[in-house]
Amino acid sequence: MTTHFFLLSGSLSVERLSWIEECLKFFFVQLYPESLMHRAPAESPVVTFLLTGDALYSLEDAETVQIWSVILSLTAVRIICDRQELDLRGIPVGRLKMKYPDQVIDTNSLAVDNHPSFWKDVLGLVRQNRPPLPDGIGWFQSESPYMHLSAVYGLRCLNAGIEARLSPELYAYLDGVHMGHTAQSPADSENVGRGLEEIHERAAKQNLSSLFLACNRYATARGYSTWDDGKGSVVSTCAIKPFHIRDLNAIIDRFERPHIILSANAGSVNFPKKGMAVSFDRAEKSSTAPPVTILITTSPYSTGMAFGAVSLAVACAHQGVLTRVVFLEDGVYSVAGTHRTPAETPLFTIQDIINAVAGSENLHFFVLVQSLQKRGLVKNKDLNAVLDIGFPGLGKILFYPPGNVHAEHQRVLLF
Repeated sequence: MTTHFFLLSGSLSVERLSWIEECLKFFFVQLYPESLMHRAPAESPVVTFLLTGDALYSLEDAETVQIWSVILSLTAVRIICDRQELDLRGIPVGRLKMKYPDQVIDTNSLAVDNHPSFWKDVLGLVRQNRPPLPDGIGWFQSESPYMHLSAVYGLRCLNAGIEARLSPELYAYLDGVHMGHTAQSPADSENVGRGLEEIHERAAKQNLSSLFLACNRYATARGYSTWDDGKGSVVSTCAIKPFHIRDLNAIIDRFERPHIILSANAGSVNFPKKGMAVSFDRAEKSSTAPPVTILITTSPYSTGMAFGAVSLAVACAHQGVLTRVVFLEDGVYSVAGTHRTPAETPLFTIQDIINAVAGSENLHFFVLVQSLQKRGLVKNKDLNAVLDIGFPGLGKILFYPPGNVHAEHQRVLLF
């Protein structure tokens, strides 16, 4: 049995759940119609949603519960809830669980400390369908600690990885670089910097390697000074000792490896060994690196998320990783209208950047037309590199293995 899984901690709007629903329908109807039977064959794939944080509110909101009911009518779909976060938020899931008792799971496995752990369940799925040890687990962090619980989720994920004998790796990007700042001393929350140091120490005691990398571009922008100590090491007095500020390419080097990489909102989709039609896109050169699909769901300019997502995509593609970028939800504002900056400014619009990298090997741009239509928008006609797709096209990107790629899974990252 093949398991595809999505870890979701951000708010799940009606719009987001709707395109998830349509993609799942496409996947099962087109590729595994036998799984739609009341008793699906044992070899049918399973799609698991691991819900924590604000994503759990979708299980009690009247509008989103209706969509979950449609999704759960697909018997190969299941939900695993973070029990601790359910209790914290006072969210009842009894009604949904009563209707789908085998598909809605609101209890968690026991960790080594004999306490229930949602993250042990997450790592159980990570280990499933993976080759024998040694292996690693990566966490991609783009949000700042303390303002966002995603940093704590990263710590919990990496700690659970050590319990599963996986080498922990952190990739700090955008505001995520603040996870490694020295001398953190929060009064009313978990110390993230100390948490990273403890993960480093625990891994060493278990004879596991650990690697914490921060993108130097965003670290420098935020005041992290670095210098070369003459031994090929870049040192910063602003960061804890295990935290290494490096060029983005050092992070992408890790993306070329086959381990699972998660983030606050991410997915891992396994490819079948053989026998499935390829997607409508392909890598220019044969590659064993897992493809990366980046879903840009936020508008440009108000935050650095959209620009950071495109920069990450360009870096991945430059190193031979097939990378698909899909603009959807509020992300479609990046490709609608004609964006301009004052003539005297050195800044570029996001459309300037898209046009500048158009035609790059292994880099493909798409926009979900339903998101444009919902907002009454049309795509800028000059953005020829951005292809229109509907729900079937998005389903193909998410679930079809692309041509010329010899990897076991693909990574999905939401920005």
